[in-house]
Amino acid sequence: MSSNGFSVLRHRSFSFYLTARIFGTLAVQMQHVAIGWQVYAMTHNLFYLGMIGLAQFAPFLLLILPAGHVADQFNRRNIITLCLATQLLVSLMLWSFSVVGLEVVWPVFAVLVLFGSARAFMGPATQAILVNLVPQEDFSKAVALSSSSFHVAVILGPTLGGLLYIYGPNVVYAVGSALLLISVVLMAFSKSPPQSTRREPATWHSVLEGLRFVFSRPIVLGAISLDLFAVLFGGATALLPALAHDVLHVGPTGLGLLRTAPGAGAALCSIALAFMPITRRVGPWMFGGVAVFGICTVILGATDSFAIALAALLLMGAGDMISVYVRHLLVQYETPDAIRGRVSAVNSVFIGASNELGEFESGVTAGWFGLTRAVIFGGVATLLVTGAWMKLFPVLSRMDRFPHPARQSASE
Repeated sequence: MSSNGFSVLRHRSFSFYLTARIFGTLAVQMQHVAIGWQVYAMTHNLFYLGMIGLAQFAPFLLLILPAGHVADQFNRRNIITLCLATQLLVSLMLWSFSVVGLEVVWPVFAVLVLFGSARAFMGPATQAILVNLVPQEDFSKAVALSSSSFHVAVILGPTLGGLLYIYGPNVVYAVGSALLLISVVLMAFSKSPPQSTRREPATWHSVLEGLRFVFSRPIVLGAISLDLFAVLFGGATALLPALAHDVLHVGPTGLGLLRTAPGAGAALCSIALAFMPITRRVGPWMFGGVAVFGICTVILGATDSFAIALAALLLMGAGDMISVYVRHLLVQYETPDAIRGRVSAVNSVFIGASNELGEFESGVTAGWFGLTRAVIFGGVATLLVTGAWMKLFPVLSRMDRFPHPARQSASE
C-alpha cells in the first residue's frame, strides 16, 4: 500500500478529515444547485444569480484575515468542527424556508451571509491543517488525494442535488443537513493533530503577517494572484442556471450534470496526479492549466449544444485542477507552519474573490452584454491574464521544480 497514491489513508487523522470534507462538500454542492434554481425560478433575473456569490463573499472578505490569525492561535480541528456546525445551521434554515414556501429571495441571501462567515474561518484552518495530518514525505499524495476526493464530491453533489430537486428543494436541504451532521461528528471525534503555534495578541501587525509574507515571495504572489484574476473573469459557473434554461434548454437534472462536469474533470485529473505527480516544469504546467480553463470558457459561451457544453466544462475542471495542485504545493512548501494559517487566509481571499466575486462579475456583465457574450468575454479575459502573468512573473512561468519545504519558524 505504501507504493501507491492511497497509502496516505493509513494516517487515521487524515482519513477522518478527508471523509468529513467529502460529506460536507457533497452537502454544499447539492444545496448550490437548489439555491441557484430556486432564485432564478423566483426572479428570472441574472443579477440575482450574481448576488448569490456576493452574499457569500462580502462577509468572507471582511473576516478572512482575522480567521487566518485564529487558525494559527487555536486548534484547527476545533475550528473546522465549529464551522461545519454553522453550515449545518444554515442548511436547516434553508430547509425551513423551503417548507414554509418562501416567495422572496432576501432571506436566502441573509443565510448565505452566515455561510460566508463560517467559510471564512473554515478556509484557512482547512488549508493549514493538511500538512499537520501526514508526514512530509506523504504531503504531495495527501494534496492530490484530498483534491481528488473534494472533486468527486463536487461531481456527485450537483448531480444528486439535481435529481433530488425533482422531489422539491426541501428534500435537497434535508439530505444536505444529514450529510453535514455526519461531517460534524467525524471532525469532533477525530484526533487533533500537532501544530506549531506561537501565541500572540490579535494586533494588525500579527493579522497582516500572512499578507506581508505573500508580498515578500514573488513566486507565492504570482501563483495565487494568477488564480484570482484568471478565474475572476472566467467565473461562468454562476450563469449555468440561465445557460441551462435559456440556451441549452435543460431542466434541474441537466443543470446538475453541467455543475458536475468541472468536478468530474478535476477529479480525473487529480487521481492521475496522485499516481503521477508533477515534479518537473511546474511553472509551465500551472500556466497551461489556466490557459485550458480560458479556452474552454470561450467554447462554453459559444455553443448551444449540451454535449459540447459538458465537454468544455469537463476540460475546464481538468485545467483548473492542474493549476490548483501546483499552486497549493508552492504555497505550502514556501510557508512556515507558525504562519501557515495566515498565509492560507490570504490564499483564501484570492480564491474567494476569484470564485464568489467572479460570480458577481459574471452576473453584472451578463446584464450588460447578454448571457453568451458575457461568458465568451470572461474566457478571453482569462487568456489575456495568463499571458500578462507570464510576463510579470517570468521566474514562476519558467520554474522547473518545487522549492524545498520551508523551515518551521518564519524568522529563521
